[in-house]
Amino acid sequence: MKRVMDYVWPLIGLVAVVLSVRVLYDKLYAEAAADPAVRAALEAGDFWHDLKAIASGIGARLADLPASAYLLAGVSTLVAYVALAWYDRIALIHLRKEKGISWLYVAVCSFTTYALSHNIGASVFSGGMVRFRAYTAKGLTAAEVAVLVAVCSFTFAFGTILLMGLVLVWEPQILAPLTALSPRFDVGTAPARLIGVGLLGFCALYTIGSWLHLRPLHAGKFELVYPRLPIVARQYIAAPLELIGAAGIIYFALPEAGHPGFMIVLGAFLLSFSAGLLSQVPGGVGVMEAVFLAILPGVPATAVFAALLVWRLFYLLAPLALSIPVIVAFEHSRLGAAGQGETPPK
Repeated sequence: MKRVMDYVWPLIGLVAVVLSVRVLYDKLYAEAAADPAVRAALEAGDFWHDLKAIASGIGARLADLPASAYLLAGVSTLVAYVALAWYDRIALIHLRKEKGISWLYVAVCSFTTYALSHNIGASVFSGGMVRFRAYTAKGLTAAEVAVLVAVCSFTFAFGTILLMGLVLVWEPQILAPLTALSPRFDVGTAPARLIGVGLLGFCALYTIGSWLHLRPLHAGKFELVYPRLPIVARQYIAAPLELIGAAGIIYFALPEAGHPGFMIVLGAFLLSFSAGLLSQVPGGVGVMEAVFLAILPGVPATAVFAALLVWRLFYLLAPLALSIPVIVAFEHSRLGAAGQGETPPK
């Protein structure tokens, strides 16, 4: 059975690569087809004509942005993905499994994981598969990988709760424009600020629990350990850093005229990206546009679309394209070792 699985997992990896390439093309097609003129050209041509039309449409929308916007967006992307790698490192430290696993290995694994999961969605064929393959190769058990994934997911959620709490306390009116999308957002300024205080209170309670050294939870042989203060301290830095970096891409890609400020952009990003994740829409396509257009009425719709396009190119599509050869190389090395009856390289 083990020898069979040595071939099955690379096959799953190949399926993930095919899905990734398809998603990459579909996303680029969808972005270009938003322009009616480009959409007409796409519908009339063949595949190669479509590629040319897509490239032309994207180039026209991005040409107006200054070079400084791209540079700062690139720096923001780097900050976000470094912080995402820190998520994995924090989880490994929590598990006491960080020794023998280099920062480079963690960074490549994290980058590939999030590049796939952000685009494909929360699937066994994306982030979970990559982490399982990568970290079991380093000696972690399936249960430990599950805990690692849970810690990383909670770190992201913790950062979202913390920053959303700060946004609602600082800019409680941010929810008002969203009533056009759903009447549930019609809560008023004071209740919105109170919600923000409640979110910050949750973060405080989580920290107090760590300070009190709450006992682990046991379920048979499985043990769930409450994160200690050094882990929580790292989460307070890594999680906001990643989200601020991701939101910074959009912030720098928006025009100066009518710019709402970073806190509003950050709040719009947190609300729209979280909604996209909850709806399992890869990349939050459609969800982010709706939220940003509602919250940023003073910014031209075309400028909002261009900023979100830059975000998808930097945060989603470019990492997805770079992750594909990484997966191919990793699975090729594992498959080659399995074919020779050797222990796959770690």
